[in-house]
Amino acid sequence: MKPFLNEHFLLETDTAKSLYHDYASPQPIIDYHCHLPPDAIDHDKNFDNLTKIWLDGDHYKWRAMRAFGIDEKYITGDAPDKEKFLKWAETVPYTVRNPLYHWTHMELKNYFGIDKLLNPETAEEIYDQCTKDLQKPEFSTRSLLKRMNVEIVCTTDDPVDNLKHHQNISKNPFGIKVLPAFRPDKSYAFDEPGTYNSYIDQLSDVSGIEIKTLTDLYDALQSRIDYFHDNGCKLSDHGLEKIVYANLSPSELEDAFKQVRKGNKLSIDQKYGLTYAILIELGKMYENINWVQQYHLGALRNTNDRMLNELGPDTGFDSIGDFSQSRNLSRFLNQLDSTDQLAKTILYNLNPADNEVMASMIGNYNDGSVKGKMQYGSAWWFLDQKDGMEKQMNTLSNIGLLSCFVGMLTDSRSFLSFPRHEYFRRILCNLMGSDVENGELPNDLDLLGEIVSDICYNNANEYFDF
Repeated sequence: MKPFLNEHFLLETDTAKSLYHDYASPQPIIDYHCHLPPDAIDHDKNFDNLTKIWLDGDHYKWRAMRAFGIDEKYITGDAPDKEKFLKWAETVPYTVRNPLYHWTHMELKNYFGIDKLLNPETAEEIYDQCTKDLQKPEFSTRSLLKRMNVEIVCTTDDPVDNLKHHQNISKNPFGIKVLPAFRPDKSYAFDEPGTYNSYIDQLSDVSGIEIKTLTDLYDALQSRIDYFHDNGCKLSDHGLEKIVYANLSPSELEDAFKQVRKGNKLSIDQKYGLTYAILIELGKMYENINWVQQYHLGALRNTNDRMLNELGPDTGFDSIGDFSQSRNLSRFLNQLDSTDQLAKTILYNLNPADNEVMASMIGNYNDGSVKGKMQYGSAWWFLDQKDGMEKQMNTLSNIGLLSCFVGMLTDSRSFLSFPRHEYFRRILCNLMGSDVENGELPNDLDLLGEIVSDICYNNANEYFDF
């Protein structure tokens, strides 16, 4: 019986062990998509206790605690921080076979040197030790990033953000690049005209462009893209159920935009037509400035009205959606490609039924101009676990080129989430090592080690041109 979480964790063969320890593990981390708060990095924040850094905002843990029957007061409610942690410790032993069990113990070990299993008997000791450690300078946000050998972090930022924290970090460098990423979802969120218009007024203020027409909106977005670019941005990101489409004429699009600016509700066709048109124009802007565009597709969000009204969005009530993806996605990519304005693109899907759809779609628009121009992104959200990662990499291997893959990201709000890169790297090396041991790949560690190093670091470093 192997001890839990030893140095060869998830590595089942000698080849896998060599690939991981010699080629994957030494590589720095490029975390090109996350939701870390840049103000915490700017101020080199120390967290008050383990709950603040580990449980606050983590809807993965919240969902597990709810499933285990923990009252909401200990999850998002007003219970004291230590009591919330003790309730999480009650839950952890019963998360076995959920990735949370692995991540929890990897994070305790990698950041705090704790090998003990978290359970009700060890909870107070672990909480007290970690909370004491978190007050030390070596546990500040910047120090935590350095500890994990992070080289580059890309946060997720709204076009109206002034990026002052990124600017401060740039002026006072600490050895890790912290760059913004452009997330313009609110610029085509037409469901609530009042909310939408308040946002467009903000965008108008920060861009200095009065937004009355759709052309004005494009100009304002271009202004913010230029601003982000001047502050080191190299990526955009979009969260969508699916790419939508409606065939509206230019005059119909302008009329629809004027209608929503007047506070009127739009028809489905008007919303779809405007969204598609804005995404096309943004795509052209990204290509013109040599950015990478990312599309996270397939989340069914805010499914529980009662809890949405009580707690708000992003609190753990989203799920995998079963949307039809391929036809309009192909239409969208093809329209940009037809005028040679398709930027480097990463597609992420949340429904595993769409794995082959996405992996085959990227091959339609590779043109030889850039290695791996079109990327099938790493397993995301509900798929961000051992089985999901294996399926994503196996699908990419079967239909495309795994060797061109830009690898892992955290997609996290937590400064303790970077062991997910280690998790991914171990799974990658185990897949390839098993193929060697089974006689499905040659025992050529120079070649396979180069490919592993590329996936873990080199491909992303070249692709994003940081």
